Amino acid sequence: MSDADFTITADNIALQPNFEKEKTVKHSGFFLWPYSMTKLQVGICLLLVELCERFAFFEVVCNMIPFCTVKLGYRNYQAAIVNLCFIGTSVLAPVFVGQLADGCLGRNKLVCVGLFLHFLGTALLSAVAFPMEDLYLGTYHVVNNIPTKEQNRLFFVALLAICLGTGGIRAVVCPLGAYGLQECGSKKQTSFFHWFHWLMNLIATVVFLGISYVQYSRPWAFVLLVPFVSALMALITLHMIRNKLIHQPEKCCSLLIAFGVFAHMLKTCCLSCHLGTVVTSWLDHTKKKNGDRYSKPHVEDTKFFLTLLPFFIFQVLYRMCIMQIPSGYYLQTMYSNLSSGGFLLPIAVMNAISILPLLILIPFMEYFSSCLFPWKRDGPFLSACLIAGNLAAALSVMIAGCFEIHRKQFPPMEQPCSGKVLAVSSMPGLHLVLQYILLGVAETLVNPASSVIVYRFVPHTIRGTSMNFLTLFNGFGCYTGALLVKLVYLISEGNWFPNTLNKGNLESFFFLLASLTLLNVLGFWSVSRRYCSLNHFNAQNISGNNLEETLLLHEKSLKVYGSIQEISSSIDLGETAL
Repeated sequence: MSDADFTITADNIALQPNFEKEKTVKHSGFFLWPYSMTKLQVGICLLLVELCERFAFFEVVCNMIPFCTVKLGYRNYQAAIVNLCFIGTSVLAPVFVGQLADGCLGRNKLVCVGLFLHFLGTALLSAVAFPMEDLYLGTYHVVNNIPTKEQNRLFFVALLAICLGTGGIRAVVCPLGAYGLQECGSKKQTSFFHWFHWLMNLIATVVFLGISYVQYSRPWAFVLLVPFVSALMALITLHMIRNKLIHQPEKCCSLLIAFGVFAHMLKTCCLSCHLGTVVTSWLDHTKKKNGDRYSKPHVEDTKFFLTLLPFFIFQVLYRMCIMQIPSGYYLQTMYSNLSSGGFLLPIAVMNAISILPLLILIPFMEYFSSCLFPWKRDGPFLSACLIAGNLAAALSVMIAGCFEIHRKQFPPMEQPCSGKVLAVSSMPGLHLVLQYILLGVAETLVNPASSVIVYRFVPHTIRGTSMNFLTLFNGFGCYTGALLVKLVYLISEGNWFPNTLNKGNLESFFFLLASLTLLNVLGFWSVSRRYCSLNHFNAQNISGNNLEETLLLHEKSLKVYGSIQEISSSIDLGETAL
């Protein structure tokens, strides 16, 4: 699984760190020593925090289904639903918890609470899971004597604590590379998103390879590694708080205001239908001058979100396909022959394989769009990338269904999993590599393109909120995938998502999902033209406040750590990505 569960949120965009003001001037291409060292220190700390947080997250995701099915006795569909809900909650938590940062708590208090909850959750999870297999310490046989009912309760409390802790951390401690993105031109913004996703998935690859090594050599070490990694992340983050290295995002239209405008619009719609009155614009009716409580800029900004609403909805079904890696694909791989060359292939290796296309193709895409055809970076090209990516996802799920039919033709065999022996198909698990690679190609085409469209389609004052909306719908895609699994299980009476794969028809579920994805492609293609002009608001609203904002945007100096950096408008892409 690529790092798809993470989407750039408001805290990643237009950052203005809150540090002691120190004017740093660029002389002959060199920065002053204190500024360079501070920047290096921040980069290293952010890299380590990101690495630790992703390791803890993917460690839980990669071991969720075996633990739920083998240790807790869940059915396959129940384990898949739990995993999808955990991923969706972890994606949504930074958006909702982040609303508390500047409100009830404050950024430093919020991140400290998040660190505590994250460590508490990992410690509880280790207590529930220990040992993950039969373990002998000297002459003593270690056995987990916690009753199954108590294990279930502690398990869900631990997952909830990890999700909330992740939300508090990711909402405040910004990921890598959001320096001066507002001041970049459209071409460099596209390059930023390319390299941002490349770097995040490089970290995910390192994490999956580390998890694969632990799965192969010391499976029981997971219960010790998770709280240790959480504690290490807490120490690094506390160091950043103490030295004031955490960024402060710009203020913009919040999600609560946007939701409030939507709610008042729906209320006006219902009242007008009930009374039989005609309202020319339901959104305009929510403005203060029309007797409501929302200002004109807030209402005008919300109109852009309504324009992007079809785009967000089409992302939900695509995300359902991508979320097959930690659910349907995981089960398919777990019930295949993982023996290769005399050793048992860790399932996390397949996740790393799915990221390889992204790591390989993004540099070529960047070279193609920057050097060979620099004019092919606007809306039509990005829409084509989205359509091609959705087609690749549909093809991947379709191939998964074909391989499921092919897998049943192999004789059964026994294979160890989490200390127990499962009856699996003798088809080599490496046969499933193609479907993982195609999902990686889909992520390569869709993720950067969708981020660029959502970021550039709206005025700069609401770009952070726009990215938050994209994150929301990505999280909703996880929950929709869980709901689809539940509905398919109930309607088919367990036949399309069976507990024993050789006795059911999991391929029917894959073919259904592929058909829905193809319909999603047709739907997006029908509305894709409206997203071709990514800077249309400049042509429509280049007067008044928008003109003033545009001039201020070009005159702003790059603000980093509360200092004013006098630099040229050309920003090095290496600095932007790191």
